[in-house]
Amino acid sequence: MSDLLNYLKEHSNQITDTLLRLTKAESPSHTKGLVDNCGKVLREEYEKLLGNSVEMIEKTEVGNQYKFTYGTGDEEGQILVIGHIDTVWDEGALPIRQEGNLLYGPGVFDMKGGLTITLWALKALKETGVPLNRKITFLVTTDEEVGSTHSKEIILAEAEKSSVVFVPESSIGPDGAVKTERKGAAQFLMKIEGIAGHAGINAWDGASAIEELAHQILDLKKLANRDEGISVNVGVVNGGTRGNVIAKEAVAEIDVRITKKAQAEKISEAICNRPIFVKGTKVEVLGEIDRYPLERTEPVIQLYEDLKEIASAHGYELKEGSSGGASDGNFTSGIGIPTIDGMGPLGDGAHTEQEHVDLSNLPYRAALMAEIIKKYANK
Repeated sequence: MSDLLNYLKEHSNQITDTLLRLTKAESPSHTKGLVDNCGKVLREEYEKLLGNSVEMIEKTEVGNQYKFTYGTGDEEGQILVIGHIDTVWDEGALPIRQEGNLLYGPGVFDMKGGLTITLWALKALKETGVPLNRKITFLVTTDEEVGSTHSKEIILAEAEKSSVVFVPESSIGPDGAVKTERKGAAQFLMKIEGIAGHAGINAWDGASAIEELAHQILDLKKLANRDEGISVNVGVVNGGTRGNVIAKEAVAEIDVRITKKAQAEKISEAICNRPIFVKGTKVEVLGEIDRYPLERTEPVIQLYEDLKEIASAHGYELKEGSSGGASDGNFTSGIGIPTIDGMGPLGDGAHTEQEHVDLSNLPYRAALMAEIIKKYANK
C-alpha cells in the first residue's frame, strides 16, 4: 500500500467529517448568501488542513470564488484542479442522511465529494512529505450549475498557465469511471417575426411566426446526427397571443451538443443562418458554441492510462467513459490543455433525490488524486 493511500485510509473518518461539513453548508447557485457561507466553510477546511493562505475572488451576482494554492513551484506549467461549490438544490429540498457507507444529500456527489477528496489529497501530499516541483492551483467557482458566466474568464486564465487539468466532478456511476470525453454544448435563441392578422377575415394576408417556427423545428432536427454525436433539441417554444390571431412573434430555445471541436463552426453556421419557409416572416438566431467538447485525445488517453496504473496499484480497476453533459473542464480542454474529468468519488444520482457517495471510497479517490498530482508535478 502506498504511503499516500495508507495515510488517507487512516484519516477516513476525518475525510467524512469534511464532506459532511461541506454538504450541510447548502449552496444553491442563485442564493449568494448560502453559497458564500459554503465558501467560508471550504476556506476554513483548507486553512485547517494545509495552513496556506487563500485568495478570494469577490463577486456581486454569484458567490465569491476561491483560488487555493499549494507548493512553491512556478505558476507557469502549474497543475490545475477546478471545481465548484454551487448545487442545483434549493435550501432544504433534499435531506442529508447516511445509510451504511452511503451518504445522501444535496451536492454530495456533484460535487462536494470531489472538493473533499482534493483537499485531502493535498493534505496527504503535505503530511507524507512529497516534494513537488510545480505549483498546485485549486480553483473553486460558484456558478457552474448555471452556465459559468462569472467564472469562465478566470478558468481560462488559469488554464493557460497550466500543463494539465484535473476535474474532480462526479464520476460515472455506479463503478466510478473517469470521464475521458464530454460533449460540447451551445444554446441558441431563435426569434421569429411575422405579420399579424385576423385568422378569419384576413386569413391569407398575414404571415404566421408560429408556422415559420414549425418549419424551422423540423429543419433543425435534420442537423442532428446520432453517428457523429450531434444532437439538436428545441426545448422551449413560445408564440402568439390568441387562437383567432395570426401570430406576429414566436421564439424557441435550442440546445446543441457536439463531440468534436471540428463540428462547432459548421453546426453554428447552419443554426444561425436559417432559410425562410413562410413568406413575410423574418428569423434571427442569437447564440454560439459555449463549451467545446472535451475530446479523447492522445494526451487525455495518457492521463487515463496513468490513473489506471495508479488505481491498479491500489487494488482496483479504473474504467473510463463519456458524458453528454458539459463541465468547466470543457473550457480548459477547448483551449488545448490536457484535461481529465470525473475524478470525484464513487457515487451516483447527481441532480436526483438519490444523489449519494460511497464514503468507503473517499480515501481511494483522494489517493488517486494525490498520486496523479505527484506524478505530473514532478515531470
